[in-house]
Amino acid sequence: MEKLQPVRGTRDLIGEDQRRHTQVIDTARRIAALYGFEEWTTPIFEDTRVFSRGLGDTSDVVSKEMYSFTDRGGDSLTLRPENTAGVCRALVSNGLAQANLPRKVFYAGPMFRYERPQKGRYRQFHQIGCEILGAAEPLADAEVIACGWHIQQALGMTEGVVLEVNTLGDAESRDAYREALVAHFSAHATALSADSQVRLAKNPLRILDSKDEGDRKIVATAPDIHPYLTASAAAFYAAVTGYLTAFAVPWRENPRIVRGLDYYSHTAFEFVTDRLGAQGTVMAGGRYDGLVEEMGGPATPSVGWAAGVERLSMLLPEAPPAPRPVAVIPVTEAQEPQALAALRLLRSAGIAAEIGYKGNMKRRMERANRIGARAAVILGEDEVAAGNAQLKDLTTGEQMLVPLAELAALLR
Repeated sequence: MEKLQPVRGTRDLIGEDQRRHTQVIDTARRIAALYGFEEWTTPIFEDTRVFSRGLGDTSDVVSKEMYSFTDRGGDSLTLRPENTAGVCRALVSNGLAQANLPRKVFYAGPMFRYERPQKGRYRQFHQIGCEILGAAEPLADAEVIACGWHIQQALGMTEGVVLEVNTLGDAESRDAYREALVAHFSAHATALSADSQVRLAKNPLRILDSKDEGDRKIVATAPDIHPYLTASAAAFYAAVTGYLTAFAVPWRENPRIVRGLDYYSHTAFEFVTDRLGAQGTVMAGGRYDGLVEEMGGPATPSVGWAAGVERLSMLLPEAPPAPRPVAVIPVTEAQEPQALAALRLLRSAGIAAEIGYKGNMKRRMERANRIGARAAVILGEDEVAAGNAQLKDLTTGEQMLVPLAELAALLR
């Protein structure tokens, strides 16, 4: 019979991979809580319109990468390719869009995109993210970025990671910039890739994101947005970068960071590194002041970021160690009831403890070493009769007789 394998672009998380994955999410959850973010969990699949509205029909994600299907009721559903749109939909559908704003939301979970698998990128992947919903002030932009930087610091992975920041300006700034881009790219229209020729008509800002080598050469001479910023947009950008400095977050300007959809405005940013090869972005986000409206809610200025757990896991300086339990070992079957009582006592005291299901004492000791146990609690006839146990340190080999009543305190 053929041995089944995981679907291309997916993988199993086992052992060290799972421990790295868990450390990233647990650390991010802990740091986000320090900044006042509460965790939301939204469905893994949504009405397809949540993403077609949220990401735009011309985006690569919507046009090429979404896992969409028609369910038995005839509804078009999509496995979420990202979670910002789902969080905005949840704000609206739960009646939270007009009270107690801003809302500070943290999330973690799997996402799905049909794209070419490569290092650190999968078709089922995982993201963490932070969103501040209902805050128009530049301090919100800086604080959400500072939270992301703090998470990376707590993970010990900031070496070689750089924060790059840009502004998309306000609507008036973008309109003027769009005209300048259309003029520039129209002069090179025949040299643009087919995708970028379509973007030139629909969304010229997205050409700046093109990965096509020919497009990149044309993009290199394209104008920056900064000369087209209104006074208020320039002041907003100056305030954000000033707050970043106050938060002690190092940054540099990159005028090529863009977000092509109309509801994005002002701040756009990426944490990038050269430690992951071609996939250099580990955390990215920006301000999206119109997305909640796309979900049927009121105007709700918002800002946030998302980060790939797989890529963050790869940047951890070392894997968390495997847990080291205590092995409880009855010398014969006659001591098994006392062994089970000791097992229950240790676990109730918050100490990880295991027992082998079969085998003589020698085999159970071999298993204790195999699972990396830190200690063995050995229960023989004489020890049980006296209310004691032999406690053996499996790192040093030292062994001593201890009262069962003191076992948990000693092992702590």
